[in-house]
Amino acid sequence: MYASWTGTKKNLRALRAHGWRLLMSPDTLIRCRGKCAPLWPDGTKAPYVLDNGAWGCHQRGEPFNDQAFLWAYERIGAGAEWVVAPDIVAGGMESLELTRSWLPRIDHNKVLIAVQDGMVPEHVDSIVSDNNGIFLGGSTEYKLESMQMWGDYCRKKGVHFHVARVNTIRRLRACQSAGVDSIDGSSASRFSVAASLLPSAARQRQLFGRKQ
Repeated sequence: MYASWTGTKKNLRALRAHGWRLLMSPDTLIRCRGKCAPLWPDGTKAPYVLDNGAWGCHQRGEPFNDQAFLWAYERIGAGAEWVVAPDIVAGGMESLELTRSWLPRIDHNKVLIAVQDGMVPEHVDSIVSDNNGIFLGGSTEYKLESMQMWGDYCRKKGVHFHVARVNTIRRLRACQSAGVDSIDGSSASRFSVAASLLPSAARQRQLFGRKQ
């Protein structure tokens, strides 16, 4: 489980205590002064991944900021567990073309391809390999409708499957049913009391099997 970096030390301590890792982006790197990879409040290194910043651009109504992504990648990309290739939120095939253009430029042992509204496995099969995986983004409707499809595909290919914006137990259960490898969410970053919610639910046995 990955939570967005926060400058609140109380929340960071809660995240660490409950086993969270950190999701960094150009925006969060700027907020933590952009000098190095993230640290826990005691000064030890925090495990992290690097998102490309497309979600922040989408929220602000801006186009993808390639310079911001390069700036972040050059500073902390090497130490990230994986990196999300540039994409366009809910951008469909236009997003895929942007991703394709960036893949040769990202020198990392695990790069996740963000899939967006309208995309199906056949669209990405030629660029999925042992060194990358799938990052399920897009609209909430697309995410819920396609999660099982992408989970089946990733198991068949033997690649990592990540789902973005998971902040509720109900969404977590859907991810478990789809065989997701990792998730990210922001609620645990904003509220220290929320840091235990999803980890506790994830440890519980899912009683009812795959959601129909």
